[in-house]
Amino acid sequence: MSRIGAILRAHGPAYRQRFGTRMPAEQLRAMRALEACHTAALGGIRWHCPRCGDAVFTYRACGNRNCPACGQADAELWHERQRRLLLPGVTYHLVTFTVPGKLRGAIRSHPRQILPLLFKSAVPALLDLCRDPRHLGGLPALTAVLHTWTRQLIYHPHIHILASGGGLGPDGAWREARPQFLVPVRALSILFAARLRDLLRITHPDLFAAVPDAVWRQPWVVHSKPVGAGDQALAYLARYIFRVALADSAILRHNDREVVFRFRDGPTGKPRTARLDPQELIRRFLQHVLPSGFRKVRHYGLHHSSKRKPLHLLQAQLAFTHTLPLPPRGKPTRMPMPAPFCARCNMPLVAEIDPLPKHMAVQPQATARGPP
Repeated sequence: MSRIGAILRAHGPAYRQRFGTRMPAEQLRAMRALEACHTAALGGIRWHCPRCGDAVFTYRACGNRNCPACGQADAELWHERQRRLLLPGVTYHLVTFTVPGKLRGAIRSHPRQILPLLFKSAVPALLDLCRDPRHLGGLPALTAVLHTWTRQLIYHPHIHILASGGGLGPDGAWREARPQFLVPVRALSILFAARLRDLLRITHPDLFAAVPDAVWRQPWVVHSKPVGAGDQALAYLARYIFRVALADSAILRHNDREVVFRFRDGPTGKPRTARLDPQELIRRFLQHVLPSGFRKVRHYGLHHSSKRKPLHLLQAQLAFTHTLPLPPRGKPTRMPMPAPFCARCNMPLVAEIDPLPKHMAVQPQATARGPP
């Protein structure tokens, strides 16, 4: 049973009573899903042993993308799918786009309006510099992922882009980047800031007017580093995609007064602990719930679905050049839920679906008016 779910069941009603009229509908739905996960509210599955007849009952999972108890199988499946897009023998780079602190409040209050603009600003800026013949002179393969939290659950939206260290030139030839360099990050940060500024001013002038002018004049931070063949970086990104802001394993203890969880300090790398009031923990956790239907992973360049044919041809060419195996083709299949084993006979149990009683069904919440 999820520890986050236990915290929400204990302190969520008080939080909703205080902030419910100002909470986005997505946060309310996430709270109710996590509170019901692996409880009688969602029903369950009755398993029985075909040999001795012993029965075991397990509760269903909620499947919400913000639930720390769900998503492990999805992360493994996504990782396997993305591995099939990698280019053999190519060094990949992880490029991270961050925004100034004074802009984060506006993004947190208006995620549906501004978060898509982060993708629309960061990706074209990187593609433009990669197409420049002074740098790469070709079209790279890009996978972009949105990440919104720090290790202490502070709201810090940024975009990670896994970029191939090379691109397909206008003449159809592969152009390799230097092993330790993709594009100049100073120029990239200037382009990123200018594109976001212009997009926000055109699409949402009211939100643009509320952002201090100093935000657009200060230096923005973009970081780029080589990450080898890309597989380890994909595993790193998969944790961001299918892991929530706080994993159950990080929570050391919780009670009516505080929640204690561990995190790793960024500058030193040493483990540390944080203590938060349960209401503050819920607030920090829920601010990372994304708008309904928002895609936090997007593919561009040679990773875009429209480029599958040239990507496969390029994979074959590079595999031959570097004497490496081709990535597997086709879509990986999701593994079925494993059946538990009988403790007495060590036989796989047979599942019987237990219907969900109507009086235990999770009722939908009314749509709220805005963020807290």
